[in-house]
Amino acid sequence: MKFEDLLLEIGGFGRFQIFILFILCLPRINLPMHFLLHNFLAATPSHHCAIPHQEAFQNLTMEEVLLISIPREPDGTFRSCEMFSQPQFHLLLNSSLQSENKSITQHCQHGWVYDHSQFTSTISTEWDLVCEQRGLNQATATFFFVGVTTGSVVFGYLSDRFGRKTMLLLSLVCSVVCGMLSAASVSYSMLVITRTLTGAALSGISLIVLPLGMEWVDVQHRTFSGILTSIFWSIGNMLLAIVAYLVREWHWLLVAVTAPCLLSIVCLWWVPESARWLIANGKVKQAHRDVLRCARMNGRKDFTVSPEALRRMATDKKPGGSYSYISLFRTPVLRKISLCCGAVWFGVSFSYYGMSMNLTGFGLNMYLSQFVFGIIEIPAKMITYVLVNRVGRRQSQAWALILTGLCIGANVIIPNSLTSLRSAVAIMGKGFSEAAFTTVFLYTSELYPTVLRQNGMGYTSFMARLGGALAPLIFLLDEVWRSLPEVTYCGVAVCCGLVAFLLPETLNVRLPEGIEDIE
Repeated sequence: MKFEDLLLEIGGFGRFQIFILFILCLPRINLPMHFLLHNFLAATPSHHCAIPHQEAFQNLTMEEVLLISIPREPDGTFRSCEMFSQPQFHLLLNSSLQSENKSITQHCQHGWVYDHSQFTSTISTEWDLVCEQRGLNQATATFFFVGVTTGSVVFGYLSDRFGRKTMLLLSLVCSVVCGMLSAASVSYSMLVITRTLTGAALSGISLIVLPLGMEWVDVQHRTFSGILTSIFWSIGNMLLAIVAYLVREWHWLLVAVTAPCLLSIVCLWWVPESARWLIANGKVKQAHRDVLRCARMNGRKDFTVSPEALRRMATDKKPGGSYSYISLFRTPVLRKISLCCGAVWFGVSFSYYGMSMNLTGFGLNMYLSQFVFGIIEIPAKMITYVLVNRVGRRQSQAWALILTGLCIGANVIIPNSLTSLRSAVAIMGKGFSEAAFTTVFLYTSELYPTVLRQNGMGYTSFMARLGGALAPLIFLLDEVWRSLPEVTYCGVAVCCGLVAFLLPETLNVRLPEGIEDIE
């Protein structure tokens, strides 16, 4: 008897599985609230150089003081990073006489003054991460994703070694501790370190929640359960917009998005360990108790199974052989699949976070953008579920990514004055981006043979984290050309979408078991 046969007897998708999936969706909601927190945590409000000795200008209004102290941009707004070295009183007579002479301007010497109408405080205003220090502001998101990348390697190994539930609990506890320490940061260095550690801790949740739920679900309901679980990521997206709107001070915002982990820790008490993991590791007595509990909750009260039968499941498993990440590149076809999958995952993550972290670039209020971007993901997931089973995985993956890039590129051409059109195109692009992300999880798991599937998913996950880590830094390219970040996101998405056409179709194809099935 195999575990899949056992699930048919005890119920592969009954009240027990629904109960577990619901509890595991609670930490799932929390993930985007941290992964996309940078939009609000590090938001940079409008600002200008602080003007010294303002008491000397008592007879002037604030607008007049700014006029003689701060140079203007061509559009009439005051510059954020420069000031006049000496007051330009002649501008009071005619403000259009502003000289283009660079020698009369200098960088801000006395700090900055920020507009606090939208944010009480952010890390940008706390440590003046603007102008020459703007790169440090974007780097906080990159350090967070570096932590996520590192943590996925660590928790991936530990969850196989010590169990899914134990490591999920450790991940949640570490997320609470590191998240609260981030909120209490007294320096930029402390914030970077604690945010990196928070990313590492949260990666355990990201890595473990889905497999722990799926290992209790039968084959027929696995894809549906995966899509259903991923919807709670979108709900977390929408909740982040609401929380950020209500909490405008960055310390308390970190507390607000971290605190829900405490509820997940309490609820985890009712979630059993993966019976598959318990049986594979010889913990048959505990697996026996959990299997009987599953049968009772699913209404199969007459079901009985002996611990010896469960023990035989472990001994009946075939040895998997010795495989590593290098095995992904040893044979020709598998090498092609791995290279193409790596590029696709990088492009999907790079464009997704590129769009998700540019809330102010499409003409909508940033809170409304965050909320709408979350809403659009839900129908995108539903449509994806239909399309991948109708037109196939390859076509769905390629065109979702290409259309994401084209939507980003379209907003480079569309004038800023056409706010409604820019917003509509951005929302469509976000939907395509989410469709690409949803498809790539399913598609990749079907491309790799069983003996290398975990290694394959680990490698592609690393490429996705790499894309997520680089995405925030690309915004710094706007100093070279204002539209260069969007052009970069567009180009990468389209190119990686074209690469997806090189992958084999897996619709209605038997899952490969060994490398020879691929070759």
